Amino acid sequence: MRMLLNIRIPHEPFNTFVREGTVGEVMARILEETKPEAAYFTEQNGARGAVLVVNLDDPSGIPALAEPWFLKFNADCEFRIAMVAEDLRKAGLENLGSKWK
Repeated sequence: MRMLLNIRIPHEPFNTFVREGTVGEVMARILEETKPEAAYFTEQNGARGAVLVVNLDDPSGIPALAEPWFLKFNADCEFRIAMVAEDLRKAGLENLGSKWK
């Protein structure tokens, strides 16, 4: 299942990794391990953030995606189901609309 992994990264310990010059190595290791379909880095509420598109075959895979962010950066992680247009077409909205008139 395609999911959006929304990550909010606090200033510390990220700033320390930047000062030490190791943040790129840490980020590369996490991304290499989790293999997101896409990764976007952005500001979130005045702090660093990221949105990753990940595929999850089973809910038991959530810790493998979230724990690196928790453990290395003390980040907050949220998972949201994401559909592409084809997924929405297969949802049967026409039938649901008539069923719930």
